Amino acid sequence: MDVSEEVEHANLGPTGGITKINAQHLAEVDLDGDNQNQLPKGDPESLSVNDGIPENGNSDGERYAPDNFSNSVDDISENLNGNYTSTDLEFKDSVIEEGEDCVGDSDEEPSKLPGMDSASENTARGLTIDGDVEGVIRPQAQLPKPEAPPGVTSSPPPGASDEYPPVNRSELSPEKTTAAVDMPSIGKFIREKSNSFSAAIVRRLSSLKENDDDDLKPFADSDLKANVTEFNLSGLKVIVKMKNGTENGDMELKGRISFFSRSNCRDCSAVRSFLRERGLKFVEINIDVYPTREKELVERTGSSSVPQIFFNEKLFGGLVVLNSMRNSGLLEHKLKEMLGRKCPDDAPAPPVYGFDDPDEEERTDEMIWIVRVLRQRLPIQDRLMKLKIVKNCFAGAEMVEVIVQHLNCGRNKAVEIGKQLAEKHFIHHVFGENEFEDGNHFYRFLEHEPFIPRCFNFRGSPNDSEPKPASIISHRLAKIMSAVLESYASEDRCHLDYVGISNSEEFRRYINLLQDLHRVNITALSADEKLVFFLNLYNAMVIHAVIRVGHPGGVIDRRNFFSDFQYLVGGHPYSLTTIQNGILRSNRRPPYSLSKSFGAGDKRLELAFTKVNPLIHFGLCNGTKSSPIVRFFTPKGVESELRYATREFFQRDGIEIDLAKRTVYLTRIIKWFNVDFGQDKEMLKWILNYLDATKAGLLTHLLGDGGPISIAYQNYDWSVNS
Repeated sequence: MDVSEEVEHANLGPTGGITKINAQHLAEVDLDGDNQNQLPKGDPESLSVNDGIPENGNSDGERYAPDNFSNSVDDISENLNGNYTSTDLEFKDSVIEEGEDCVGDSDEEPSKLPGMDSASENTARGLTIDGDVEGVIRPQAQLPKPEAPPGVTSSPPPGASDEYPPVNRSELSPEKTTAAVDMPSIGKFIREKSNSFSAAIVRRLSSLKENDDDDLKPFADSDLKANVTEFNLSGLKVIVKMKNGTENGDMELKGRISFFSRSNCRDCSAVRSFLRERGLKFVEINIDVYPTREKELVERTGSSSVPQIFFNEKLFGGLVVLNSMRNSGLLEHKLKEMLGRKCPDDAPAPPVYGFDDPDEEERTDEMIWIVRVLRQRLPIQDRLMKLKIVKNCFAGAEMVEVIVQHLNCGRNKAVEIGKQLAEKHFIHHVFGENEFEDGNHFYRFLEHEPFIPRCFNFRGSPNDSEPKPASIISHRLAKIMSAVLESYASEDRCHLDYVGISNSEEFRRYINLLQDLHRVNITALSADEKLVFFLNLYNAMVIHAVIRVGHPGGVIDRRNFFSDFQYLVGGHPYSLTTIQNGILRSNRRPPYSLSKSFGAGDKRLELAFTKVNPLIHFGLCNGTKSSPIVRFFTPKGVESELRYATREFFQRDGIEIDLAKRTVYLTRIIKWFNVDFGQDKEMLKWILNYLDATKAGLLTHLLGDGGPISIAYQNYDWSVNS
């Protein structure tokens, strides 16, 4: 509606009074966010101003805003400067009511409204009755001017001066009461919304940076910056990724840290722990696992002492140098200086998976030539003897005939050769009754033994090389498995990473080492060496068994786990049960079993200990959480190492004493092997030597007052120690 038309219908007050246009009220937006003043409602007949936003204020500070803009008031967003931006305004019909003063306080001339003729303009600015200005409506200076939809023409209003910019007007047909939807305008509205939201996020981030610096993770050094800083906004998670850093907050090193080590070395363990705590990646070269690298160590450092740390190709030093550099604060500078460049080719190379570097050349057994002849010429077949079918066997007389024909020697010489083959475990009597005799006695080759399929260290054919000394094999086995624990076990050795072990180069070399056990001569070992050999072999077999067949869950599975997983050692099969009960426990019956591990005439009885040492039960780890921790022993200190293992087990959780109930709660290991520990009081007195001061005092009190003592047994956790 045109302004001039509205003036004709305006209700004017009486002569001499103040006349206002009746208005329909609109809620006024308070920029300070405190008040929202509403204009009083009036007659629906109103004065409509299409393009300006006239506003007038009275002495009370009230503001009147006409309502007839083409946009609706949907949202007012706060920008970064704290101002308010109107994105879409719509003012409906407004009328100046009678009896209210609409004259502004300012003496400035009101702005000319574009798009009106002079009469309409005068009417909109100040209604004139007989030459008197009755009211002035001023535009709102802080609100943005509306933009016309695209595609309309721009023409200045008649009589408008040059100081007013032209306004684009859309021409609507009389039949249409609403404008068509304008997609570009909607797009602009969405962009304005996005910009306002982005500005709010930026301001929020700035305030967090200024006020919440203490919430961010502190850095260990001013030069070391975190790679990822993470904080939360309301309903929004923002992750800022910093440059020149790694995920753990340490600086990015382009070079490589290498250090030479040995198994069971305290200084090497200290270096390893320090590098892990700092999150520094390193390459460890254990010369016990890779013997040929010892020559390289001597060439680079002039000695074979370890640890020796290298930053790229440059020698840094040992543990003493590392501690001094760390205490002086120069370690970070040294790291950046020496590792800020790519590692050159002349630096110590990391061990390569899949390539062996044996410490000594394999030698072929001197008897292998005759063994190959016998394997080809002997009539190997199944035979019936003692009401049993014996598979893949041959008669002693048949072997003597082949040797005589091939060597052109006498039968006595052939029998001597047969005894040598039996002694080196190339052949065995089918019932283990004798070594070798001429006649109708039956024998078979080692690879045809019925227990071979259950031996997990047999790879289709026996090791025909000359057997290495059992002491060397035992020493190397302990070194390799100690290196495995140092890399893949927790600090307290209570938890093992079996997946990491199975994929490691150390474990692969251990599997290769097991081939040397096929025909090893264990009888040449001393008592302590034999004890260490079987203790270490048991603990290594458990790790191998968990990896290959998994740890058992039920009682029946446990019997198979401990009995069916076997190694071929010295020509005979050994399971976990036969090692523990047959060898270490002097062929005593296993728990809940009616038979012994070795029967009469078994060749393995020659290796069984004549006296049981109860300390062995705390040096054997069966892969469960309630068992003693896994460890590997040395021949020189095996007795003291076993005592230490026993003391550690009882001080950890092997015994609990309830003085009020006069009850001692013991590990079930004592219950299962109680025959090895003696009667109750004798057993408690024996345990007393391995307790700490507190538990030893309580147990001494119970033993000394002469009262009864109840013995109970703790629950055993059979879950795997992973």
